[in-house]
Amino acid sequence: MDHFHYRDGQMFCEDVALERIAAEVGTPVYVYSQATLERHARVFREGVGVLPRVHCAFAIKANPNLGVLRVLANQGYGADVVSGGEMVRALAAGMKAKDILFSGVGKTQTELAAALDAGIGQFNLEHEPEGIALAAIAQEKGLSAPAVLRVNPDVDAGTHAKISTGLAENKFGVPISEARAMFARLAALPGLDMRGIAIHIGSQLADLAPLERAYTRVGQLVAELRADGHAISRIDLGGGLGVPYRPGDEMPSPAALGEMAARVTKDWDVEIMFEPGRVIAGNAGVLVTRVIWVKPGIARAYVIVDAAMNDLARPSLYDAYHEFQAVRPTGEQMNGNIAGPVCETGDTFAMDRDFDTVAPGDLGVFRTAGAYGATMASTYNSRSLVPEVLVSGDRYAIVADRIQAATVMAAERVPEWLP
Repeated sequence: MDHFHYRDGQMFCEDVALERIAAEVGTPVYVYSQATLERHARVFREGVGVLPRVHCAFAIKANPNLGVLRVLANQGYGADVVSGGEMVRALAAGMKAKDILFSGVGKTQTELAAALDAGIGQFNLEHEPEGIALAAIAQEKGLSAPAVLRVNPDVDAGTHAKISTGLAENKFGVPISEARAMFARLAALPGLDMRGIAIHIGSQLADLAPLERAYTRVGQLVAELRADGHAISRIDLGGGLGVPYRPGDEMPSPAALGEMAARVTKDWDVEIMFEPGRVIAGNAGVLVTRVIWVKPGIARAYVIVDAAMNDLARPSLYDAYHEFQAVRPTGEQMNGNIAGPVCETGDTFAMDRDFDTVAPGDLGVFRTAGAYGATMASTYNSRSLVPEVLVSGDRYAIVADRIQAATVMAAERVPEWLP
């Protein structure tokens, strides 16, 4: 459920007309619903709350906007970060350092040191040399770094290849077959406090079966580690729960995830960590765009909108589907293609699709754009960075300005030796 709906023939976000936002802020523009964020955060937390000890850390990469993060901090969420910059954002948004998990395969020594200084709650180690480096930095600072080892269970998540992270050939984690010996070596290092295991097999998962297989393999590893004398107190089960992008899509609920996780982990006696991202933010946002032209084509018309692949990259990256709807639908449908103005053939949002009939000047929205939308935006073709708006009831605030091309250009320099 989300809070984007039609009223009096036009689309609203909660109690604010999208036409008003478009008129006052301009297009394209991302619009987020605070009520939807809060509801999804509550539903996920309640769904996995059947577990005796659980910690929810929002995956910052899904939507790092400070306004969005403050909403989730107020809901009691910690943060899953994958860079020093994301850690800074999480702290600035009010998330507690002890509730931050630092994931990612390429942490630098500078980032590791900064995270130690901040006092974050958990480092998810991706390979042995990273653990050795972290131990040395922590020992130099007189600290003991709380850490878990991320393992790769070699489970096919059944999702798009570019967002699958749990197969043997993926770059993330260490092979589960090597984890037992590696954990022992890391646990022996002064400066490391090895507390458990982490996994994350992929994103936009539509089936719980791969997760259950991965959890089961982790349970076997936990038993082996305890038999070796290690104290295991935390297991990070990652995120990846999918959201419906197409009408009729059915995805596992947080409650179903919680029931399965509780069943598989009932004998583990650990704190369970989850890293939800898309499932919290995805349906809480839309990208509002205005039609520039309806351009005749050989087979079907091209609807050219002012949003582009630099604003919403998922369709060009993953052939991802985002439902397109008119802000003021007439009840008529057309078949066509939807494309942006960027000078790339791949700058398309929909091909050979039926959607609400629109004309030049009309407003439309791409739905389910609250995750992996603005966060992946760029200034390609010297376009402005898209602004972001947060709605609460009958009010809204601009939570990220439109950064104009001139502002970006002001940070550039022409070398003095060029005439």
